[in-house]
Amino acid sequence: MDLKTDPKLEDFRADVRAFFENEFPKDILAETAKGASLTTEEVRKSEAALGSKGWLAAGWPAEHGGPGWSLEQQYVFDEELERAGVPTVTPMGVVYVGPIIYTFGTDEQKQRWLPGIREGREGWAQGYSEPEAGSDLASLQFSAVKEGNEYVLNGTKIWTSAAQHADWIFCLARTDSSGKKQEGISFIIAEMDRPCITVLPIITIDGKHALNQVHFDNVRVPADYLIGEEGKGWTYSQYLLGHERTSYARIGGKRKQLAHIRKIASSVPDGGNHRLIDDPAFARKLAEADLAVDGLEMTVLRVLSAVKDGGAPGKEASIVKILATETAQQITTLYLDTAGFNAQRGFADSVSPGWLEGGMATSHAAPGVSTYFGTRAQSIYGGTNEIQHNIIAKRVLGL
Repeated sequence: MDLKTDPKLEDFRADVRAFFENEFPKDILAETAKGASLTTEEVRKSEAALGSKGWLAAGWPAEHGGPGWSLEQQYVFDEELERAGVPTVTPMGVVYVGPIIYTFGTDEQKQRWLPGIREGREGWAQGYSEPEAGSDLASLQFSAVKEGNEYVLNGTKIWTSAAQHADWIFCLARTDSSGKKQEGISFIIAEMDRPCITVLPIITIDGKHALNQVHFDNVRVPADYLIGEEGKGWTYSQYLLGHERTSYARIGGKRKQLAHIRKIASSVPDGGNHRLIDDPAFARKLAEADLAVDGLEMTVLRVLSAVKDGGAPGKEASIVKILATETAQQITTLYLDTAGFNAQRGFADSVSPGWLEGGMATSHAAPGVSTYFGTRAQSIYGGTNEIQHNIIAKRVLGL
């Protein structure tokens, strides 16, 4: 994939950049720049701005209401979105469940749910993990029992991102326990405001509310909330997870973080005469992070090239997931290095004014530490990196 020499692609980049600079809501960009958590209304506003442009479901084919962009255009769009500091699009709708519905759903299901997803009017949550079933999804116990024209849902989902913003949730549910574990799982959806659904917030170490625990107690949903066939949920989930794991790459966002770190490290603390960027050990770690992003980008482009030629982000997506999460952790560790260097000198820098919180010694420290903690979880969710190594060993290398 050649992203640098195609004039039409550069014209496309210019159009996308102009939209984010001139038309995207400035108040949303300001909140994101501060590292603030967005309210449900702000999430809707951000995604509706993309939806009104027809750009929210960037990866969808035109036949299902997407822009019908090439993979190169999608990649450029993601780069510019992250460069502009636009909030990361909540992936549960447009990246995860949308493609499941338009690939495996009925015509009625497509007409009912796809418009709200691609226009940013309805938010979604993913009900996969359970208290006793994380990376080993085949062990899930969440049940869906069919009674007449309804399914009765019981169980608990945990680590449910953005459930507090969601209108709908899609769940893997056990509909049959008689055979192989994977063969008794189905893909079912439900409104979040259905009676007997309870959402409990999980507050993370940085004080933010991004995760939730969701309880279902005899929740009844219509039988046509089953997507595809009964017992095929495991197959659908593997299709979804391939797209999820490649979505972690976020090359543009990582390059923006490195540029920010380099700017902080190149400043001279008040009352000091040394710059962190001049420290050989730090400079080496920064260069290694740059190389890691370059390597990640090449890997993503290879996977996307295979998809462009008719393949799918299947087993190779595990490689992207490992590299993306490890690189994210590598980068955010550098924020701690810069905070520690400046704190030793009693210096509150002015690289990013307005971010000084809780007596932290540097104005970038609070959001930097928050981001650092957030990336620790990346190697766990979406299938732990240990699980991804096993997938590569068995399915890629044939060991």
